[in-house]
Amino acid sequence: MPLSAAAGYLVRHLATGRDLPAGAQNAMELWRGFIEDQAGGTFENMDDILDDQAAFARFARQIITDLGYGDQLGDDPDQIDEDQEDSAEEGAEEEQEPDSTGQDDQDEENAEGTPESSQDEQQDASQAQVSMDDMADQELGDEAEMPEGEAPLEPPAPQPVSEADPDYRVYLDTHDEEISAEDLAEPVELERLRAYLDQQLEPLKGAVSRLANKLQRRLQAQQNRSWEFDREEGMLDAGRLARVVANPTTPLSFKVEKDTEFRDTCVTLLLDNSGSMRGRPISIAAICADVLARTLERCNVKVEILGFTTRAWKGGLAREAWLNEGRPTQPGRLNDLRHIIYKSADAPWRRTRPNLGLMMKEGLLKENIDGEALEWAHRRMMARPEARKILMVISDGAPVDDSTLSVNPANYLEKHLRDVIAMVERKRAVELLAIGIGHDVTRYYDRAVTITDVEQLAGAMTEQLAALFDSDPRARARVMGMRRAS
Repeated sequence: MPLSAAAGYLVRHLATGRDLPAGAQNAMELWRGFIEDQAGGTFENMDDILDDQAAFARFARQIITDLGYGDQLGDDPDQIDEDQEDSAEEGAEEEQEPDSTGQDDQDEENAEGTPESSQDEQQDASQAQVSMDDMADQELGDEAEMPEGEAPLEPPAPQPVSEADPDYRVYLDTHDEEISAEDLAEPVELERLRAYLDQQLEPLKGAVSRLANKLQRRLQAQQNRSWEFDREEGMLDAGRLARVVANPTTPLSFKVEKDTEFRDTCVTLLLDNSGSMRGRPISIAAICADVLARTLERCNVKVEILGFTTRAWKGGLAREAWLNEGRPTQPGRLNDLRHIIYKSADAPWRRTRPNLGLMMKEGLLKENIDGEALEWAHRRMMARPEARKILMVISDGAPVDDSTLSVNPANYLEKHLRDVIAMVERKRAVELLAIGIGHDVTRYYDRAVTITDVEQLAGAMTEQLAALFDSDPRARARVMGMRRAS
């Protein structure tokens, strides 16, 4: 117990008569002798000052001084008040004792006899007061300009919209939205749209099942298997049969495979929900997401499914604001983003399965601003605790937004996409892979594959995804060198 705490307990005990806490009794015995030797005389008068707050404050300062910590106290406020009173009394005495009484009386007579002189004196006094006020203001200004402490910090500059490109601009982002799929359609409608997607999956059920099984086998084959030995049931441990042959009384030994979770990995699927994906491409993208999510979940891999589009065609509320404000040049992005969360990484697939049917909804697919969507998905992945992060983009080509490209350079959105991809590759915290639906996306993504039909998933996507989990970098590079599915 520190000395300060012990002194506090002792003061409380002597003032109130309350017993010391049980835990403080032994420690108090160690300090009691020292405290009584240093401040015993001060404690004798404590009963007389309990009802006087000022006196008790002086008593406390004296106790601290007696215990050897007086140098840590500030100036005594009572001493300061006494000094101020003394100086005030001295000033009053000086005012009451003028140097020449006769001269003062003469001045009073002159003031009464000459009003002009009185007026002049008043003007002089008022001018002096004004000059004093000006001097005070000047001193305050000087103090404001040169403070004794640190100068006030300037307000921080606004953060750039994009970490990848500080020059990328957004005219108005107040109408952008990040929304769950459940909030864009009623549960009944989602079930109906999911049934429609299942109808398209029906002819491909065999291929999809083969893909899922093949992918699962490839991924799990790369895991390190571990066993528990000397179990009473399970698989027969052939390696220990020699003991039974040598000693027939030895019981048979069995082994059980341990449940090994897949590597600490999270996979994000970022789906292009643009109007150009309408029809067969969006069905293929939804099927890809469905198969990958189910398969990876079997392998205990966290899967997140995201989509991106815009809220309106050819600009929304952002474009209206731009028009109302006189059409300033180089406004940057002129549309309202819509980023959709179909499945969060921690949500089980069985509960979010109907959400993928939302991509079949009329009116959902509009325009695509890939760069901001990719940066959004990358930020979400960086917040994940998994050691390994894989981001897979499923798209059909270049970013397109008519309202933005009509008033900005023609490569405005494409340049930003390339900058974001370069940033992701530079940080190396997230592995980036792309699947082009009917279009070659290798001009943007180094590791990409192009498919035109779900039948190609079994060959192309299985090899690509399995290669990402391959521990051998040479094998991974060999597979990832395949740019296009044949």
